[in-house]
Formats: sequence, structure tokens, C-alpha cells
Amino acid sequence: MPKRIVPLSDVKILKAKPLEKNYTMFDGYGLFIVITPPGGKLWRFKYVFDGKPQLLALGSYPEVSLQQARYQREEARKQLAAGLNPGDIKKARKLAAEGDNFKTVAKEWFNIFSDGWTEKYANKISQCFENNIFPLIPEKRPIAELKPRDILEVLRFAERRGVLDTAHRVRALCGQVFRYAVATDRAERDITQDLRGALPKTMVNHFAAVTDPRAAAALLRAIDGYDGSFVVQSALKLAPLFFVRPIELRTGEWAEVNFREALWIIPREKMKMRKISDNDHVVPLCTQAITILKELVKLTGSGRYMFPAAIGKDRPMSENAILTALRRMGYEESEMTGHGFRAMARTMLDEVLHFRPDIIEHQLAHAVRDPNGRAYNRTTHLPERREMMQRWADYLDEIKKAGQVLQITPA
Repeated sequence: MPKRIVPLSDVKILKAKPLEKNYTMFDGYGLFIVITPPGGKLWRFKYVFDGKPQLLALGSYPEVSLQQARYQREEARKQLAAGLNPGDIKKARKLAAEGDNFKTVAKEWFNIFSDGWTEKYANKISQCFENNIFPLIPEKRPIAELKPRDILEVLRFAERRGVLDTAHRVRALCGQVFRYAVATDRAERDITQDLRGALPKTMVNHFAAVTDPRAAAALLRAIDGYDGSFVVQSALKLAPLFFVRPIELRTGEWAEVNFREALWIIPREKMKMRKISDNDHVVPLCTQAITILKELVKLTGSGRYMFPAAIGKDRPMSENAILTALRRMGYEESEMTGHGFRAMARTMLDEVLHFRPDIIEHQLAHAVRDPNGRAYNRTTHLPERREMMQRWADYLDEIKKAGQVLQITPA
């Protein structure tokens, strides 16, 4: 049976005498005091973060009283409960000298959470703070004293300039800073919640997509340099080659792939078009796709899904995996989404490679009907679609390698 820890008292600490070596006296819940040979009495808080033991220095006794040490311990435990590392927060606070104003807290938040972001994305967020937020919030006022109307003025400034997307981004960033301030006991609540509905909604008419060949070449090179998991990178590489819907990609099963025929046959039950067609959807496999799949099958081929979840191989990859990977590479949701690979293929196959629109629509699994109103069967124009898919893959390789738009002979 574990030994019960008796909480410390000032009398017990004052009576503690130094010995030849350091020794500790525990107060409970990770808080203890170290008695050093010279007579020092040092507060420490022991905790675990990300599966690793950590130690936080809280000062020395009597400068930091028993009551103050316990308060710091409880503050650190709240931070842990919020998923934050007290050690990181302490380091970030040391970098700040202005006090607990919005700018200081925002920089702390940025220093902690920007770790792992791409340089491009981190710079974009930093510039948003510097250009659209910091100049409009009084530096002398503690963050706890700010009111919803103070943040509303920041949003209105962006709105009056006609940059509504920026205004929404500003509100989201301010909300993250306030939630961090709550977790670190600098504010009582996220006041941006009071501003829901204060801004007009942005008009979104389509999924964001890269449709310019030069931008597509940059995206393809970014995918090749992606430093995340091999499974996610494989999905990213195949997304532009297949240009199926994101749900169809992430739930792809090895049983649906026929390497001998170079086909991926997606059952109609998985398709958006299942209500209007009795046909499965056929994706011809170009040579580049086959190469990627043959490498992937070595890793995931023993399971059901081509792209299994990181945790639980009996489940497909998360619906946010591709989107998160794109963010990690520096592409915001307003620039590119998993669905955007379809728009990229549709636009460039038509405008650059000049394939027939009906062939493209067939491969996109859109409802294409014959003159009598009947849906074409799954093998309609399959030879032409094979040719198109291979030509498309070769073109992507060419622009990726050249880093520029190539002159292509129309199909």
C-alpha cells in the first residue's frame, strides 16, 4: 500500500535542517521542496507531459511561501488539463516584458503553438497580428480588461477595408489568444464568443483549388517534400492523379484495386452518384499511380484500407488528414482543399490539355447521360479515359520537374 503523503506546513519547512546531500519533502500532487546542503529550500513541481516526466522550478522558500507554491501548483495543473505544458508557458513568459496585455499574451501563444508550422504559414499569421490586430488594441490595458467592443473595432476596421476573409481570420486568432489567456489565468473567458454573427458571412461558391499550372507545380513539389506520415503523403500524391472525392479516396480498399487490369473500381455504394446510377466508378491507374500503390501496399496491404487511420488500422484515414497536411505545407483553406484536386484536374484537363468535356465529366463521376436520358455504364469511353489519365499524370510530372508551364500539344 503506497505511503500517504502528509502535506507540508510552515513549521515543518522551518525546522528542516540541511544534510550532506539534497533531500526532498513532499506536499502532494507533484509539489515538493528540495533542501540543499548550503541550506537552500527550493520549490519544485513534478509532472508528466506528452508521456515525458518534467520538472518546474517555482522559486525558493521563504520568498515563495507555502501558500504561493500551492497556488502555482494549481495553476500548472489547470494548464495541464487544458493540454498546455507549464514549462513552455514559463519560458514564453520570460520572453515577454510588457506585462499581461493582449500583445504579450498573443506572442506567448504564438511562440508555443507555432512550433511545427511551416515558415510560410507562421509568417502569414505573424503578419496578420502585426498588421491587423496589434496596432488597434491598447497596449497599456491588461487582456483581462478588454471588452467585446474592443475586438469588434478591430473586426470592423478589416470589414471597412473590404477584406472580410481577414476579418473572420482576425476573430478566430483573437479567440485562440483569449482561450490561451483563460488557460494561463490571465483572463476569465473568451470574449470573442460575444461577437458571433457580428460579421457578414463570406460567400463561398466552390471549394478552394489550385488551377494555375505554375501553382500546381509548386503544390506537387510541396507534396514531394511533405515530412509527415508515409500513408498521408501517399494519399497526397495520389489525390491529383485520381481526382476522386476526398471520402472516396480515404475509404479506398485494397480489394477494389486490380493491379493486373490497372483499375480501381469504387463500388456505387460509396459514390455520391449512387442515387442516380447503378454503376460502379472506374478509375484507370496510370503508371505513376501503380508505382505509388505498389510501395504503399507493402505497408498497409495486410489490412482493409489503402489509407488506414494512424490509430486503429481497421478504420480509414481521418477526413481531416489531407486538409491538415495541406495546412502543414502552408496552404490555407481559402487556397486549397482535398476537394480542390478535382477542380484542378477539371480545369487543366479542359483548358490546358483540351480533352473532351464529356470524357472529363465521366472520370469525375458526374452524371453524364446518353441522348435517350440513360446513364452511361461504367466502362463508357474507358480507352479514352485511360489515355487521358496517363497523359494527365505525365503532364503533372513535366510541370513539377520544369517548375513552369509547358507547351502541350492538344489532345
